[in-house]
Amino acid sequence: MAERDDDLVARAKTGDPEAWRELHRAHAGRLVAWLSARPSGDSMVAPEDVASDAWLVAATKIADFSGSADDFAGWLFGIARKISGSTKRRSDRRRTDPTEVEDHLPTVPDPTLSLEERDWVRHAIASLPPRERDVIGLVDGLGFDNHGAATALGISAVAVRVARHRGLRRLRSRLAEVP
Repeated sequence: MAERDDDLVARAKTGDPEAWRELHRAHAGRLVAWLSARPSGDSMVAPEDVASDAWLVAATKIADFSGSADDFAGWLFGIARKISGSTKRRSDRRRTDPTEVEDHLPTVPDPTLSLEERDWVRHAIASLPPRERDVIGLVDGLGFDNHGAATALGISAVAVRVARHRGLRRLRSRLAEVP
C-alpha cells in the first residue's frame, strides 16, 4: 500500500516555493554537515556542490516520491549518498585530485590546525569504518531515526542498529584511551 503524502510534500509536488523553502530549511544544513563528514575523493567537489545536485535531483523526481516531510529527509540523503559515491568513483578513476600542488608551495602555519589536533572526537569518528561513521553521523549527530537513516544509506534498519552499536562501542573504547 502506498503511503500518502503529507501536506508539505503534496505542496512541494505542485511546485509551491514556500513548501520547498520549508523542506530546504529543515534539511539543507544537516545535509551539508553530513556530506562534509563523507570522503568525496575530490578536493575540488565541495559538500555544498553535492548537496546542490541532490536538491536538483529531488526537485526533478519529487513526483516519484511518496511520504511525509520526515521521509523526504531519508530520500534526499539517499540521493546525496548516491551522488557522493559517483563523485568518489569518478575521482578515483580519473586520479586528477590537485592536492599534489601543495607539495610545491611554501608551508604557512595554520592556527586552525592546532585546534583540529585537539579535536579527538572528530578524529575518532573519522577513523570509524564508513558505514558506522555514516550511521552515527545521521542518528546521533543529525537526529535521524533508524528508518530514516536506513533509507538515506540504502540499508535495512537492522543494519543501522548493528552499525550504530559497533560504532558506539569503538568510540567508547577510544574514549577510555583518552588521558
